[in-house]
Amino acid sequence: MNYYCLIAGLPDIGIEDNKLNFNLISFREEARPQLSKDDAHVVDMFFTKFDNQNLLRYLKDKEVKFDDHGNIAKDDLEEYFQLVNEDVKPNNELIPSYFATFVSEYREAQQGTANSDAAKWENRLSELYYRWGMDCKNEFIARWFEFNLNLNNILAAFTSRKYQIDIEAIGDNEVSESIKTSNQRDFGLTGIVDDFEQFQRLADEADMYEREKKIDLLKWQWLDNQTCLKYFSIEVVFTYLVKLEIIERWAGLDHEEGKKIFKNLIDSLKKDVSKNLKNEL
Repeated sequence: MNYYCLIAGLPDIGIEDNKLNFNLISFREEARPQLSKDDAHVVDMFFTKFDNQNLLRYLKDKEVKFDDHGNIAKDDLEEYFQLVNEDVKPNNELIPSYFATFVSEYREAQQGTANSDAAKWENRLSELYYRWGMDCKNEFIARWFEFNLNLNNILAAFTSRKYQIDIEAIGDNEVSESIKTSNQRDFGLTGIVDDFEQFQRLADEADMYEREKKIDLLKWQWLDNQTCLKYFSIEVVFTYLVKLEIIERWAGLDHEEGKKIFKNLIDSLKKDVSKNLKNEL
């Protein structure tokens, strides 16, 4: 379907914008009622990553406040768990199918002796999420999920190699398998991943603040390239959502605050490396 009226009425936005007249939630409230059922699902897929975070937080703390960006209200998630406990199949279209797989694995681990490392569970949920996204019938959305999976895996691989820790690539596509098995400098991905050289340059960027900025710029350019002939389609609506998120994130983050946040991320990673080394001694 074409959404001429919706898209034509949207204000132009640029990656250097530092303020917005509306946010992700207000845009969803305005746009979603104008979409077909299938296209509304595409918009929901964008917000599902917030549901992932809400689920992880809820499993650790039942009193946690949910991020309003998610599709699933806390009451709905609590009802979901109640039905699962009663062996009743939940019927809520906003809850993605992979939640059932993740919750089953998580509960089984809680009852046994499996590793309850929060990072491992976050990786497992991400793996299921990307697989779900890449199965989308909309080819553009499927490619967007794979682009992000490859980007995240390649950046993580170079970072892991730099700090000499085990590489934990997620997913089971050609890129993730090469990262897990290859000893080559480029993980055997030159010529396989279209954007590999750009990904490698991002990994080499020493300033973490600048690296994050460049990652978002790469995503912005990828979206523009993929939608240049789409005009008034759901793909353009989805692209606008991603761009809104990018601007929204950076508008509230000045340079010094950003550097502090990313420094903390690297310090945390270094601590993990140090802990792994001690365990090996």
